[in-house]
Amino acid sequence: MKDDNLRSMSVDELWALYEVVLAQLDRRIATERDLLETRLRRLGAVSRYGELRRARRPYSKVLAKYRNPKNHSETWAGRGKQPRWLVDEIRSGKKLADFLIG
Repeated sequence: MKDDNLRSMSVDELWALYEVVLAQLDRRIATERDLLETRLRRLGAVSRYGELRRARRPYSKVLAKYRNPKNHSETWAGRGKQPRWLVDEIRSGKKLADFLIG
C-alpha cells in the first residue's frame, strides 16, 4: 500500500485497517508458534505450556576418592571444587595422595 493511500484515509478507516492487520499478525504468529512447538515436541525438548526443557544426561553415582582423616564423614569424589578441609590440609604441606581412600 502506498503512503498516499494512507494519507487519504480517515482516522476511522486507518483504525479499521490497524485492527485487520493486527488480527492477521496474531493468526500468523499463532500458526508459526504452533508449528515450532510441534517441531520441538518431536525433538523431545518441550514440556507443558511450551517451556523448553533440556533432557539431562544420566550420570552414574561417583564414589568418594578422598576422605578427611579428622572427620570421616567428609569425603570428596575428585570432581568440582576442592572442599575447604582438603584445601587447608594441602596448604599445610600434605599431598593429595595422603587422603586417598584405600
